[in-house]
Amino acid sequence: MSGQHPDQLKPLSRALKQRAKEEGFDPVGIARLPGSPRLQLRTEALQRWLDHGYQADMAWMAAPRRRDASQLLEGVQSLLAVGLNYYVSEESAPGSLKVARYGWGRDYHRVVEQRLRRVGRWLSDQKPNCQWRVCVDASPLLDKVWAEEAGLGWIGKHSNVIHPHRGSWMVIGHLLTTEPLQADTPAASLCGRCVACIEACPTDAIREPFVVDAQRCLAFHTIENRDPDLPDSIKRSLGPWIAGCDICQDVCPWNHRDLPSSEDPDMQPRPWLLNVNAQDLQNWDDATWDQQLRGSALRRIKPWMWRRNAAAAQPDLPPNL
Repeated sequence: MSGQHPDQLKPLSRALKQRAKEEGFDPVGIARLPGSPRLQLRTEALQRWLDHGYQADMAWMAAPRRRDASQLLEGVQSLLAVGLNYYVSEESAPGSLKVARYGWGRDYHRVVEQRLRRVGRWLSDQKPNCQWRVCVDASPLLDKVWAEEAGLGWIGKHSNVIHPHRGSWMVIGHLLTTEPLQADTPAASLCGRCVACIEACPTDAIREPFVVDAQRCLAFHTIENRDPDLPDSIKRSLGPWIAGCDICQDVCPWNHRDLPSSEDPDMQPRPWLLNVNAQDLQNWDDATWDQQLRGSALRRIKPWMWRRNAAAAQPDLPPNL
């Protein structure tokens, strides 16, 4: 602990959150390490998830540092958590193949990291002796858990973070720092008895509340599965989805409210992703693929995987039948 009275931490903490909002982040919040008892419970839940093999081929999820944020930055005391809204009012064209909303705009890893680095440099100007580190979801950090700890929202039964006014359509980033900051109140869960996401998943990937089995998840198979052919059980349930899946978020009551549509230039959809034609995907050459996926998080999906997914998809079949 810093030895400072909490009131002494307020001005910098308030200014840091305001600086993050100037970068387009909203919501923003702060947590202190080591976190509340609930964070420890979430960490233990990660180990149970790994023990069941629910990570499938994602071996990086077992990195020991993921269980202990203090290993990511020596002397870390605080963490700024930020959300970036990617919901836009546009919709996919009827009859087209579907791509998860998070991938419609510019690669969120780059967007969040670049903006948080500017926030970090601002913090260095205020506190020249402090150290900081930016983390996006590629970093070995329990990002959703720390977002919940910092008050950004609660982890829903589909494992995504839900904000009461923005729903779950947001990507998350964190700025770890050695500077002592004033923590916000952790978010309280508001899912109640709702099981809409569990019931809507066409492959029963949500094995129980908060527990998603990647081996059954359409998003995992369309993005991470490097096998030349998709499992038959996935093909039968794929519907129009060829890059990720939004079913569990689409049915969430918190996403059925009048949500703010992002006007952030980096979050605006590339037109082709709203009207994806299977024949086009099969015919594009490497140069066309390179152009279409430039600066996109969907570049992780290789052209042959797009073709594999498109060949298996059924755009006219409801995805949950």
